[in-house]
Amino acid sequence: MATITAETVKALRERSGAGVMDCKRALEEASGDLEKAAALLNERGQAAAAKRAGREAREGQIGSYIHTGGKIGVLIEVNCETDFVARTDEFQRLVRDLAIQVAGLRPLWATIEAIPAAALEAKRAELLASDTVARKPEAVRAQIVEGQLKKWFAEVVLVEQPFRDQDKTVGQLITEAIARTGENIKVRRFVRFELGEEM
Repeated sequence: MATITAETVKALRERSGAGVMDCKRALEEASGDLEKAAALLNERGQAAAAKRAGREAREGQIGSYIHTGGKIGVLIEVNCETDFVARTDEFQRLVRDLAIQVAGLRPLWATIEAIPAAALEAKRAELLASDTVARKPEAVRAQIVEGQLKKWFAEVVLVEQPFRDQDKTVGQLITEAIARTGENIKVRRFVRFELGEEM
């Protein structure tokens, strides 16, 4: 059995945000391998987040972000389960990061489920009617359209967008926050203003 040092536990804790004992247990299971332990904690965090998904989140914070120059502004409502978590620095940082994401990448909806059925069907019909899809065999057209829809979601749906220059989506960022806080967290709504945009 590998020796688990305090430095290794500390490194994993800083990387994952998990508790000391969780980090120590993960390192023991991974025989001291930092990468494997981080993967274990990530799996457990996602499983914990899935369990919490049905829990009601009515507390939280309305955050704002005004981009330098005052030409772009965002208001965003992010919910959690308790006022205690809503007041933490970590939660407030998450709300700010999400507001900056909305300002920069202009998502239209918070989640795929929030897309109006009419808008989704119109996009699906548009993709199906495109020349690229029409030239393909009929048996694979539906698969191609679904793949193109996934790319479209990554542009217009907040939780599907890539987060900054990292190798994760906004949804994964929120899932990690759920694992660390132990509470369900959801983006309820947002609005983005840009000076001079059409109403």
